[in-house]
Amino acid sequence: MYKMLFSPYGCGEMVRKNSNYDLNKDAFGQMHTLEALISLVLIIGVIIFSFQATSIIPLTSSTANTHIESQLQIIGQDILTSLDYSPYGQNSELKKDIVNWDGAYYNWNSDKYISSAHKELTNSSIAEILYFIVIPRGIAHNVEMEWTNNDGTITTLPYIYNGDPSDNAVIISKRVLLSDQDIGSTAFAYSTGLWDADPTTDFYNLVNVRLTLWRM
Repeated sequence: MYKMLFSPYGCGEMVRKNSNYDLNKDAFGQMHTLEALISLVLIIGVIIFSFQATSIIPLTSSTANTHIESQLQIIGQDILTSLDYSPYGQNSELKKDIVNWDGAYYNWNSDKYISSAHKELTNSSIAEILYFIVIPRGIAHNVEMEWTNNDGTITTLPYIYNGDPSDNAVIISKRVLLSDQDIGSTAFAYSTGLWDADPTTDFYNLVNVRLTLWRM
């Protein structure tokens, strides 16, 4: 039931009286109910669309991969930088590992680094730091030695090999300068294939240590 009220300004408006109120016969109530239902449907539709759009955006996976690659890049750089540090008058741990290398490559067998001849990789700072930093985090890794021969060709041999890298792998490298005094004898060259690049000088060769990291 509605009553006509008049304001002091002479304008009348129709208001709803509370007595004998029936929603089914109330046009205002039906209109508000319809508006509420429409709003609810729109809100639900927006939520569903948002979830679907988030799940199919192509950049979602690539953004995650970029974040992982950045983390691996930082880890790899820190590893090689720490290994390449050398106190005054001493060789770095990275150079020591190169000089002590016997030319074989080693695999991680869930317990230790071992060669195809079942020889364990010992006295290696590279293997030690990978054991404490990389392996506990489930990061796959390869280490390679790369140098230029006298004829200008480039030789790359594995030092630690654990399979083919995935698409999100990162490669970090560090160059190490070797002199004749670092090598000492020709036994190193025969076992590794890394020969003196310039026999007329004290320069022996420049070795590029490449560390490849990727998530399994």
